[in-house]
Order: sequence, then structure tokens, then C-alpha cells
Amino acid sequence: MIFGIMQHQKLPRRRIQGEPFYHHPAEEVATAFSNEIRRKNVLVTDTSVGGIGFEAARVIAKYANLVIITGHNADRLKIAEDTLKKEVPSANIRKLILDLSSLAAVRNAAAEVNAFPEPLHVLIHNAASVIGPFKLTADNIENQAATNHIGPFLLTKLLCPKLLASGTGQYVPRVVFVSAKGHMFCEGVNFDTLERPDPESHEGMNAYFQTKVANILTGIELSKRSKGKINAYSLHPGFIDTNLLHKGDIPAALKKMGAFDADERPSNETYAWKTIPQGAATTVTAAFDPRINDKPGSYLDDCVVANETVAPHASDPGNAERLWTLTEKIIGEPFTF
Repeated sequence: MIFGIMQHQKLPRRRIQGEPFYHHPAEEVATAFSNEIRRKNVLVTDTSVGGIGFEAARVIAKYANLVIITGHNADRLKIAEDTLKKEVPSANIRKLILDLSSLAAVRNAAAEVNAFPEPLHVLIHNAASVIGPFKLTADNIENQAATNHIGPFLLTKLLCPKLLASGTGQYVPRVVFVSAKGHMFCEGVNFDTLERPDPESHEGMNAYFQTKVANILTGIELSKRSKGKINAYSLHPGFIDTNLLHKGDIPAALKKMGAFDADERPSNETYAWKTIPQGAATTVTAAFDPRINDKPGSYLDDCVVANETVAPHASDPGNAERLWTLTEKIIGEPFTF
């Protein structure tokens, strides 16, 4: 479906066949949805300066009542806080130390948020682990799976009461998962290795792609199980060139995908590359666009619903239910409403 431009707001347009991409920065999107952002309390995971999460937090903070920023490194988190307050003097910013790779750390962070007096309107899962070799966490979970899926699942579960407290007859709280188009470059979640990590079969990029599948499936199942009490969405922010993409085995994988050319530079022949502000635009859209209220569980790309582009293994209801049940087993507690 292609959304047009609303009469009272200038909104991003989706690429139409034969036309160029329309890359609107997150700031324009936040301005368009400023009425929806006002009086909202928002938590964004991984808000390191120079990243998509920071940019989303920055533009949201111009209008929101409260923005909770997170990171596992206290020094970098303080830099993010200072930078946000300098760029948006009116912003109400609150720091939260959060290590998504540790179930105990997630529980500690959730307890801190639950002690805040304010309800939580929007939870944005932006954090992702660095793609790398096999590594087990203290909970015996593969590190990328822990940071990108298990930790966010547990955090959502623990913050669910605070999210539900923000719901009204006119407003449904939202949970947003930053996924990736790369979800289609794997065969889906390997449920066996998710439960029993296997260093012999591990491949860093494939493990990353599987977590992006998990993000989409969790958004679908969360929306289904909440029965209208929470609207969850997943999204592809776009291809964005950062130093991270030039490390380890990542360049070779991106060349195979057609995202990098032979010289390991971004190629626009297959995919349109974006700046960080442009990448954060879809995050802000998923968090606040009122036109997707009736499309919970949807996947967004270029600021619009793009469910038709989701790979079958990432949209299968059976996979979504199986992943939910297995993740409950891994965290050791049920996620019910």
C-alpha cells in the first residue's frame, strides 16, 4: 500500500516504480508527527552518538514529555545525554544503564524503569550486537541472539505493565523493533541453535540475519497476543554506511548481497543507501504514525507499511508462535497479558 501526503502534514513518500527514493530526514518526520509525540514518554535502546537510536531520540526529544536513553557504557551514555541536552535544551532526558546481553542486567534496568512515576508510551528496540565470532553470554545464550532478541523480549515483558498503563480509549502504546532487510538472506530462525548454541555451525552474519527475523516475528506475535492493548511494529531503517560495515567478514557478506561493490564501497545499483537521519525516519514513523494504528504487527520500509516485502519465514504465524514459546522457555518465565 502506498500512503499519500496528508492534507495537514508533510509526510514521507514511498518509492513508486520508476521514481527515485524519497529520503526524508527523521527531523521532518518528527515535525510531521509532533502532535502524536507530545506528552509521550519514550524509551530508546542504544542511543550512542552517531547512531540511528541517538538520532531518533534527538528528534523525538524536541516534542516528547520524556525520553529515556540507554546504553551499557556509562561514559558513552553520559556523552549522549550531554549532546542531546546541548542540541535540544528543552528536552527531558533520563539515562538508563542497560546491557541487553545479560538477563540479570535487563531485569535490573526494567526494575529501575518500573520505579519511574510516569507510564511508558513507546518502547523502541534499536540496540544490536556487533556482528562477530561465536560468543556465549553468562546465561549461555549466543551473544547476538541475546542482545538482539532475547534481551529485548525480556525487557518488553517486564515493562509491559508500564506500557499498558499508558493506554486509553484513544491511544494504544507501541513497541518498535528495528529489524533489517537482511532478514531475507537467511532461512529463518534456527530454533535448535537458539535453544542450544552451537559454535561449530555459527556464522556471524547469518546469526545476525536470524535475529532480524526474530524481531519481525516478535512484533507479529506481540500484537496478536496483546489483543489490541499494544501495537508492535518492525522495520528496515535502510542501508547506512558506518565503520562497522567495514570490519571482519561483513564486507564480503555485503558484496554477496549486492550492497557493496567490488571495491567494498556502497553500491546503489541494488539498494539505496541512506544517511543516519534518513535511516531514523522509519523508526520515528513506526513509533508515531497514526495511519498505521489499524495495522499492528506490520513491517515498515521507507516510512510505510511494506508487509509484501517480508520473507515467508519471517511472516509465518507458526514461526512467530514457536519463537515466542521458546523464548519464554529461555528466559524462564511466561509473557502473558
